[in-house]
Amino acid sequence: MYNDNPTLNINKEIDESKQGQAFFKEGIKGDKKFYIESYGCQMNFSDSEIVASILADIGYQPTRNIEETNLIFINTCSIREKAEDNVRKRLRIFDKMKRKRPDLLVGVLGCMAERLKEKFLEEEKLVDMVVGPDAYRDIPKLVANAFDGEKGVNVFLSREETYADISPLRLDGNGISAFISIMRGCDNMCSFCVVPYTRGRERSRNCFTVIAEARDLFERGYKEVTLLGQNVDSYKWENPETKKVVSFAELLVMVANVSPELRVRFSTSHPKDITEEVMYAIRDHENICNYIHLPVQSGNSRILKLMNRTYDREWYMKKVDDIRRIIPDCAISSDIITGFCTETEEEHQDSLSIIKYANYSLSYMFFYSERPGTLAQRKYEDDIPLAVKKRRLAEVIEVQRAVSIAENEKDIGKVFKVLIEGNSKRSDDFYKGRNSQNKMTIFQKKGDFKPGDYVQVKITESTMATLKGEIVL
Repeated sequence: MYNDNPTLNINKEIDESKQGQAFFKEGIKGDKKFYIESYGCQMNFSDSEIVASILADIGYQPTRNIEETNLIFINTCSIREKAEDNVRKRLRIFDKMKRKRPDLLVGVLGCMAERLKEKFLEEEKLVDMVVGPDAYRDIPKLVANAFDGEKGVNVFLSREETYADISPLRLDGNGISAFISIMRGCDNMCSFCVVPYTRGRERSRNCFTVIAEARDLFERGYKEVTLLGQNVDSYKWENPETKKVVSFAELLVMVANVSPELRVRFSTSHPKDITEEVMYAIRDHENICNYIHLPVQSGNSRILKLMNRTYDREWYMKKVDDIRRIIPDCAISSDIITGFCTETEEEHQDSLSIIKYANYSLSYMFFYSERPGTLAQRKYEDDIPLAVKKRRLAEVIEVQRAVSIAENEKDIGKVFKVLIEGNSKRSDDFYKGRNSQNKMTIFQKKGDFKPGDYVQVKITESTMATLKGEIVL
């Protein structure tokens, strides 16, 4: 999931507050300080925590005050042109800071680093270091060399690196929810997507290190973990001693068994790989959340074939039916792209209708942005005018808005178990938290409950993006 334009996100509470922010955690010793900005998907935010841990090991302390930092890293995304434009704007701001402070170092991490490589160093001369997603262990050497005046680049893509032995430094500071990366890379060569070229091939992390990380988080007071991967459903780890292969469904249950008080979420699923075993795991474990992000991208079979999604409209609809049959109260969300190469008005209508069929609780919606090096860029003409793309996107947004409103209205009168995350944005007299279906819920403070507690909330009102209710004692 990715959103670089919050106005396109039906659920404005989800993730947008994190985008483009730096995060801070106190208690790390060291005189040198670093500042990280992260953009794009949840994997990037998880990677920033790995980088933070590596920097902490060499004496760097995180800061949210950019004026006092010695080292700036910006963790980037290449999924759309606008995302890259935003990063370039930030780099130009950092470059002005460097002109005033010659001792300040700036580095680019993540997908743009891998894709553009030496361009940042040699042509634009905006940064001192360029580090790809599989080269973060090399950061201490690159930083040391940069302070000696040597520009550094490492964008090597590994077939083995999972950072399983690195304990991430949790940077968001809420102490309640955390990401756990379970795999890296992607083998799904969707024609529109640059991820396989910037993050490499799929490789799964040792399941025992995942369980250990989840247990450690729970013992430190965390109440929710999200298992992350470009396609978590293709997780597959073979025990080198027993040769037993652990599937994603099995891993999901193993994490859920850490404690019934630890909620488990996951992202992202590819429709072709999610199995009934995963659905049954959700059904049978109360602490595995009833929420599946199932990106459709398009509701039309011909466009799906051009996108190389490996399924058609009818197959996807059957998968939705399976989810509804096995987990009747499961919320489903999606990604939708409008204006893909050669898309007709009739095919666009198929995307509108599949939103209604699936009853998505929310969708991440974008118009097609051609990415250099992808199959679509090499093979297809980007022939849909921008105005048409935007108009179709507006229509998708409007349909999803109506579906979201109707879906949330169905929850009025129901009681949900909600994990308190903190104060509402609008008032300290109210708490906010999510139910199992990942719906943001706002409710007035009552009793001695605090962030990290579970409460029963009866829904009394709803909006397009939020449920409102009251604690039921």
